[in-house]
Amino acid sequence: MKCIDVAGGTGDIALRILDYAREKYAERDTSVDVVDINASMLKEGEKNFRRTMYYRTPQIAFYEGNAQELSKEQFPDNTYDLYTIAFGIRNCTSIPDVLKEAHRVLKPGGVFACLEFSKVNNPILSMLYDQYSFTMIPLLGTILAGDRESYQYLVESIRKFPPQPEFAQMIRDAGFKTGADEDGGAWSDLWGGVACMHKAVKV
Repeated sequence: MKCIDVAGGTGDIALRILDYAREKYAERDTSVDVVDINASMLKEGEKNFRRTMYYRTPQIAFYEGNAQELSKEQFPDNTYDLYTIAFGIRNCTSIPDVLKEAHRVLKPGGVFACLEFSKVNNPILSMLYDQYSFTMIPLLGTILAGDRESYQYLVESIRKFPPQPEFAQMIRDAGFKTGADEDGGAWSDLWGGVACMHKAVKV
């Protein structure tokens, strides 16, 4: 299986994919191309992989690239069986362009999987989560990292990201097929919707 992990510079998702294929299926033909716009993150990912059995094998490769406009030479049409992007798509300036590129590089029958912060649907939990995120997260950023602005951006970017049904429709608009618009269908809520896994298939 050929996979692409976008906005995955540290290599965490890629390592999980490779370990899963090896441990569950004794499969060593799975490969992951890690793509990130941040060269420093890619260097960190390569550094992390030096401690693994996959380093300097055909199973892993790192590329600098923009999720909204992947190089057609490096990433041809109909190439990948699986496209993953975790906690990265909300930082892109054009989500539709990212989805169109994902559709382009996947083979027919290929799977799109996006893990992202999302909308908490329980009103009480949502209120508590809002209070915590808008007050405590920026405060912790100030105390622990001396960087309130970045943590404030994190909270605001989460709030601006489309809720589950709206994002599912955007995925379909890019040409994908999803399940029904419900938890367990087009998406799976985690921790009450604090995060969410969207899955779709290129038909």
